[in-house]
Amino acid sequence: PVDALPPARKSFRWGALFWSALAGLVSLAAGLAVTRMIEDLFARSEALGIAGAVLAGLAAFALLIIVGRELYALFRLAAIEKLHARAAAVLVSDNRDEGRAVVSDLLKLAQENPKLARGRAALTAHVDDIIDGADLIRLAERELMAPLDDEARRLISQAAQRVSVVTAVSPRAAVDMIFVLISTLRLIRQIARLYGGRPGWLGLMRLFRQAVTHLAVTGTVAIGDSLISQVLGHGLAERLSSKLGEGVLNGFLTARLGLAAVDVIRPLPFATLPRPVLTDLVKDLTHSTEPEK
Repeated sequence: PVDALPPARKSFRWGALFWSALAGLVSLAAGLAVTRMIEDLFARSEALGIAGAVLAGLAAFALLIIVGRELYALFRLAAIEKLHARAAAVLVSDNRDEGRAVVSDLLKLAQENPKLARGRAALTAHVDDIIDGADLIRLAERELMAPLDDEARRLISQAAQRVSVVTAVSPRAAVDMIFVLISTLRLIRQIARLYGGRPGWLGLMRLFRQAVTHLAVTGTVAIGDSLISQVLGHGLAERLSSKLGEGVLNGFLTARLGLAAVDVIRPLPFATLPRPVLTDLVKDLTHSTEPEK
């Protein structure tokens, strides 16, 4: 048997304390500045003071709503991440009761997606059957994750093609970097919403960081000129100009981050269905950049 790794020691997060304290100071400073402004408006005119107070109240109310939505989105992403971990544990333990609990939570998550109505009905009909926990998770993956995985592949393929074409004709590298970043963030948001997440800006930044970390951990973050030859073949690689090659590489990077986002946000681990890989998208990606003979 393999010995379990010792739990990681949790150290005090000084960085989190610093940013929290700094955010508190900025909030206090902003509050004092608004208070002084309203007092000055009242000193000039009662009507101006009332208008300033009303506008400040509306701004505070809107900020409260925004913060609430961000927190809700973060809690939803955390729940999906926990659901993924619970499903992975059931695949190992084969616990029937926990498997039913995971499927029940998954059905609640999928309730908002009308495209999964048939899969939800089929899965609901088997929840009370005598099925082992691991088999129930695999059944849920086939019924609910298959259409979502296909849609995720389509989204990643479209984003990679768009990035490869635009960056191939773009005259400046800075424009390329900005476009790749925006396209990648948009793709990650689409994938998150596809699998049941509703990320705000904080949640989106968290998913982006997790996707990059996932690439680093799996050892697939580095790409270079040799990748074109390995994936496309030496013949096509030699016919690609330098700028077209950069477009293909940018498309590959977008596709890799999209595939990593699928691994991060997917509610269930890949147990039955095949994991999407970069080679699945090569044909679509190179079709938009391959020069005509």
